[in-house]
Amino acid sequence: MTAQRPSGPFREGDRVQLTGPKGRMHTVTLRADGELHTHHGVLRHRDLIGLPDGSVVANSSGHEYLALRPLLRDFVMSMPRGAAIVYPKDAAQIVTQADIFPGATVVEAGVGSGALSLSLLRAIGPTGRLVSFERREDFAEVATANVETFLGELPESWRVVVGDLQEALPAEFGAGTVDRVVLDMLAPWECIDVVADALAPGGVVLCYVATATQLSRVAEYVRGTGLFTEPEASETMVRGWHVEGLAVRPDHRMVAHTGFLITARRLAPGAIPPDVKRRAAKKATYGDEDVELWTPGAVGDREITDKNLRKRVREAQRAAGGARLAASRDADAEGTEPGDPSA
Repeated sequence: MTAQRPSGPFREGDRVQLTGPKGRMHTVTLRADGELHTHHGVLRHRDLIGLPDGSVVANSSGHEYLALRPLLRDFVMSMPRGAAIVYPKDAAQIVTQADIFPGATVVEAGVGSGALSLSLLRAIGPTGRLVSFERREDFAEVATANVETFLGELPESWRVVVGDLQEALPAEFGAGTVDRVVLDMLAPWECIDVVADALAPGGVVLCYVATATQLSRVAEYVRGTGLFTEPEASETMVRGWHVEGLAVRPDHRMVAHTGFLITARRLAPGAIPPDVKRRAAKKATYGDEDVELWTPGAVGDREITDKNLRKRVREAQRAAGGARLAASRDADAEGTEPGDPSA
């Protein structure tokens, strides 16, 4: 059975995004005895269960809330996180630039909190295959629970492998059997050689990196292998606009730099790419001491503590439990078992 987004009336176990007074949002998992308490009053979950998506319901003080199932972008921005997420704007570009297509065999490393995995799973469809590699088991647990929460179950097209990509990829895939590889890691150049072996001719490797120094190093390494086309790099910035009557202006804040994307395609065995004329540049040199400059703390990301990470794991698993409850009730209503192909 292929995982599907919930639809129809709200059910116990569904995640619902509530927009209340002054536009403030709350995301809840519906329970028969659940309540949302705010300084505006109390909203009982049972007042939502059975209503259609997009309904408006009042709380105990008469304040109205718009109830909607979260879109993927909403869920990603509010889900429990172990590692930093790939922003929706970057995930959209990754799917397009790497040409993730239905039925593709895709490798992802690392899985982080599962944000990119959700976009990749949508793109490959039920006939594709996504294998996500993650070094840290606790991050893998958060990602797995988040995917199950959003989709209602774990899709058969997805598998998470805990381990180092350099060692695990050759054991999982034969030479030339992978269509696309997406690397979201600190030092992606360390994995380019095994990626080149796994990729089919014409396949795409895409690296998501945070800093210009990382961008430079991965580009030079890809060029140096002689196994890929000339790498292409970009970043994506999104600026919202305020539109109200004739008051039309850009928002004061925008989602600017979050990371660089660099892509290249696998050449056929023995193919030699044509010479590309480039302006002579000073040769870059890299030392092991430079790696310290690319740690999350050095580039401004806050590293999560073990205590907070355990809390995020529990939050994600509780949300996934709610999704399993909803799926189980649907299966009972239809007289099938969860995951039964006949469902």
